[in-house]
Amino acid sequence: MLHIMATVQLRNRTEGHAYFDRKKATGKTSMEAMRALKRRLFDIVYRCMIDDATAATAAGPGGQRETATGSSVTDSHPPASSSEKSLPGPAETQNRTLLPAVS
Repeated sequence: MLHIMATVQLRNRTEGHAYFDRKKATGKTSMEAMRALKRRLFDIVYRCMIDDATAATAAGPGGQRETATGSSVTDSHPPASSSEKSLPGPAETQNRTLLPAVS
């Protein structure tokens, strides 16, 4: 995989191509410069993998990032606000005036 990544970097004018050219300018052979480019790409990929693993470990208690411990994701009985609480008894029925039937 790294070989393909390095080959694609060399086909286009990218940072990888510039890195390869700098290595060649310091006296490295093409194979040594390619090996250095692959090592550089591996370091970038490895850093991304570590960052992803750290972000997954830093996820909240419900397995999601930025969830509070009192959220409904982690709590079996989430706190209810005053508008979500049940009414003390059955709702009162109101008499409604019926509209005349249209024929």
